Amino acid sequence: MQHRERELTPQPWVKESSISASKLALFLDLDGTLIDIASTPTGAVAPPGLADLVESLALALGGALAIVSGRSIADLDRLLAPARFCAAGVHGAEIRETADGAVRLIAPALTGAFIESVRELAQLHPGIVVETKSAAIAVHYRQAEDQAGEVERRLRALVPESDESLDLRPGRKVAEVIQKHVSKGAAVQSFMHHAPFSDRLPVMIGDDFTDISAFDAVESFGGRGFRVAGEFFEADVADFRGTADVRRWLGELSDRIATVRADGGSGGAK
Repeated sequence: MQHRERELTPQPWVKESSISASKLALFLDLDGTLIDIASTPTGAVAPPGLADLVESLALALGGALAIVSGRSIADLDRLLAPARFCAAGVHGAEIRETADGAVRLIAPALTGAFIESVRELAQLHPGIVVETKSAAIAVHYRQAEDQAGEVERRLRALVPESDESLDLRPGRKVAEVIQKHVSKGAAVQSFMHHAPFSDRLPVMIGDDFTDISAFDAVESFGGRGFRVAGEFFEADVADFRGTADVRRWLGELSDRIATVRADGGSGGAK
C-alpha cells in the first residue's frame, strides 16, 4: 500500500538531487521496462510513440541515453525504428557507443556444438522457444511453464557451476547461457567512462534479474537504479508499477528538462 501512496519515487529523487535533470545519464532496459513482455521474443511490439519519446529524451540529454537489453542491437533497432540509440545488446556482449556508430563485440560466439545441444531442449514441449544470439542462447518457457524445472536441470547439466567461461542466468520465464564476463553492469561501466555519459549522474531502469548488475554499476557512480514491478520485482519494492508508468515518467522528465532550458535555468529539475 505504501508503494501506491508514494507514487513514483524517481520523480522526487530527481527533483531533490543536487544535479540538473539535464545532467543525468539514462540507461533503459527494453522488455518489461519500456515495452510489455510478449509470449515469444518475436511477438514483442513497441507502443506507438515510444521511439519518438526516447529519441526526444536522448536529444535532451545530449545523447547520454543507452538501451541496455538482452536483445541483440539489431533487434533493438528493428523494434525502435527508425530511431537508433547508444546500446548494449545481448546483456552487454554487444556495444554501440554512439547512435550512428558500429557495433563492437565484447564476447565471442558460442560454439556450434553447444548451441545444438541447447536447441534440443525445444523438443521437450512445443511451447519452448530457443533463441540464439551469437554470444548467448536463451530458452524461453513462457508457453510451457510446467517445463521450467526440467529446462533448468538440463541447462545446468550443460553448464555446471564449475564452468569458468559460461554462466546460466535466470530471467522472466527464460533461462539464458552467456559468457561469464558479460553483464549489463559491465556495459554500463564502459559507457560511464566515455562521453557523453562521463561526469553525469547515471540512472538505470529495469525489471529483471539481469538488470541488478546495472543497478550496482550506476550506484557505484553515485546514481540510482529503479525497479519495475512484474514477475521479478514485487510491487512493494518496485519504483514503477509497469511499463506505462515508466513511459509516463520519461515523458515528464523530458518535459522538465525542456522547461528548465526554456527558462534559461541550469539548476535542478522543476
